[in-house]
Amino acid sequence: MIPSGFIQDLLARTDVVAVVGRHVELKKAGINYKGLCPFHGEKTPSFIVSPSRQTYHCFGCGAHGDAIRFLTEHHGMSFIEAVKDLAQEAGISVPEDEASPAERAQAAEKREQQLGLIDVLEKAAEHYRKQLKSSPRAVAYLKGRGLTGEIAARFGLGYAPEGWRTLASVFPRYDDPALAESGMVIVQGQDEGKSEAEQKRYDRFRDRIMFPIRNVKGETIAFGGRVLDQGEPKYLNSPETPIFVKGRELYGLYECRSGLRAKGYALVTEGYMDVVALAQLGFPNAVATLGTACTADHVHKLLRFTDQVVFSFDGDAAGRRAAGRALEAALPHASDTRSFRFLFLPPEHDPDSYVREYGAEAFEAFVRNAVPLSRQLLDHAAVDCDLSSAEGRARMLSQAKPLWQALPDGALKLQLLGELALRGGLPADELARLWQVGGTPRERHDAEPAASPRHGHGSGGGERRNRWPRRDEGDGLPRPQGRRQAPKRPEDRVVQMLFGQPGWWHDLPADEHDLLHQLPPPHGTIIAWLERELAEHGVRPWAVIREALAADPELATDASALADGDADPGATPADLRRAMDTLLVRELGARLKALVAESATRRDALAEYRLVEPRWKEAKERLTATPSTD
Repeated sequence: MIPSGFIQDLLARTDVVAVVGRHVELKKAGINYKGLCPFHGEKTPSFIVSPSRQTYHCFGCGAHGDAIRFLTEHHGMSFIEAVKDLAQEAGISVPEDEASPAERAQAAEKREQQLGLIDVLEKAAEHYRKQLKSSPRAVAYLKGRGLTGEIAARFGLGYAPEGWRTLASVFPRYDDPALAESGMVIVQGQDEGKSEAEQKRYDRFRDRIMFPIRNVKGETIAFGGRVLDQGEPKYLNSPETPIFVKGRELYGLYECRSGLRAKGYALVTEGYMDVVALAQLGFPNAVATLGTACTADHVHKLLRFTDQVVFSFDGDAAGRRAAGRALEAALPHASDTRSFRFLFLPPEHDPDSYVREYGAEAFEAFVRNAVPLSRQLLDHAAVDCDLSSAEGRARMLSQAKPLWQALPDGALKLQLLGELALRGGLPADELARLWQVGGTPRERHDAEPAASPRHGHGSGGGERRNRWPRRDEGDGLPRPQGRRQAPKRPEDRVVQMLFGQPGWWHDLPADEHDLLHQLPPPHGTIIAWLERELAEHGVRPWAVIREALAADPELATDASALADGDADPGATPADLRRAMDTLLVRELGARLKALVAESATRRDALAEYRLVEPRWKEAKERLTATPSTD
């Protein structure tokens, strides 16, 4: 724990231009500096670093922060690591806060455990690299796959030799618990309660080409191993450990970050060898899932680097099923400004064999003609449906409904409604009416009884009318005695509800995500933290989130104040909708007033006004239609 006063002093001694400039090519642009954003793929610079404010901001993806935030976001450092890195450069020592000895010991133990596991894996990776050089058979295998020594070195490839206990020559203690905890050694009999003398230990990886799996900081956190000849399993991954969760990591993401910017899109494949071979053949933008289906965490992590993702699958039934899972993971993120496409290879090819046979240009053309998400959704919904019969069309619409509802609001969602109606043999307005029965956030608002119009529309009007959830609402959760007071500002209320129900973040449309990100600190900063928390760890309960916040001193105090000391699990989606609409009316109303003032000097202000006004009116109408119960 680091005192907040020290953080401010450290930032005052740090030049954000110098910190960012070590990783991004910056050019002077007036009083600021400009460059290509390192957080998403772009060809026209929209990333600004301000020496006067000591902050950076991207007008393309919304990334924003100070020197500490840049190191945590771009280089993958923890908050503490970033502070210590900057303090070392500034020549000052980092003090510790008034944490109890037990808390300090616990934090230190956790850090030591993680560093110990990484140290074990790094030593093993170095051992495997040396073994590769001395194994003509392993080198011949890689050369037979068309790989050069340069590409093997770039990805840190190695070889685990034959033998049951080869790592015993690498580590001074083969019975070191860290070897088992890191997944490098299997302990047989441990789960059966056998004594250490009765247990048998042996290497997990034997006679395999080794692919180190690195996190975004470049640290080895796990391995994947491929058999050289015949054998099962063909690929073997490390087990999950305190530093490795398969559903959150992508092989090759660390190595391909610059490739993502150069190509402008991410190519998601199914194997380690695909990633390495494609990098060799001119496609350094490929990543691979780690023996799991593509998850929402994978998609969210990729969208930090690019707005375009192409999923590559085999054309067989298994590939189609995998494409269905990737589609479901991508749908909540498929805004009007993002592109997801699906590439189905001929059964006899994987990506690198296709490139070798037909060439890089042919593969690039194949990628350009990949199936867009809209068509994939339509095809996926129509699986096993006879569209020539009324029953088949009804089944198709039933299968399409949850997919369509997962899309964020926008033009794509509206267009797909029309496409689905056409295929289902219904007028679009009839399908819209049919799907309103039962469910979406807008439908729940429509179903609520109307109320008399609110007074005081406009900036901030009605903010005090946000309803604090009633403690007698039947969600089965225990209720403390007494009635808590709701935060007065809608942005406070939104933060509190999202802390209590983090999964609701995915239900908000992209434009509302943007609005929350654009809120001034501390709200916008905390929203950005929460989105990263969801991307890296998935939905976790408030008790766990609170602990994660406590580990980030920069945010802990503000977050605790905004959440009124806790988060409320009893809030309903209608509560969140009302708070968001209150924010929308206020923020969009202010934007409309600004556009009116700018219209005399800015030619496109009126056009922007026409785009903003309908959203403002929709939010006002929803607020008018839903009564406050405070």
